[in-house]
Amino acid sequence: MSQGRSRVVKFAKTIVYVEDAKASIEFFERAFGWKGTYWDQGAGEVDAGDTKIVFATYTVGQSHLTDVGAPGAVGFELGLTSEDVEGDFQRAVDAGAEPLKAPEKSPWGQVTSYLRCPDGTVIDLASPA
Repeated sequence: MSQGRSRVVKFAKTIVYVEDAKASIEFFERAFGWKGTYWDQGAGEVDAGDTKIVFATYTVGQSHLTDVGAPGAVGFELGLTSEDVEGDFQRAVDAGAEPLKAPEKSPWGQVTSYLRCPDGTVIDLASPA
């Protein structure tokens, strides 16, 4: 921290590198009702409430980060909360997601589930903790 000044770092966005960024945006529109807010030359974003999720092709990622991962590699998951985990889980499956773990109530009362998007992104879909 610099002398005499406080610095605040805030989370701004997540960038997900995929084969087909446009298809990923369209999936999130169908599965979760989020609106695609930007699309240009292999990259775009969806409005996910308090932040944005950016989807970009591997080619776009490799234009500034030469070590962007290979298609299908899982290096992270997106954590989403929902008041209707079962309904949103089914909508995502209907939109093309692969169910990895069906919604299940945990001992502490939270409903948790896991999905894999058509682009390979893993989603942890759960009720608020």
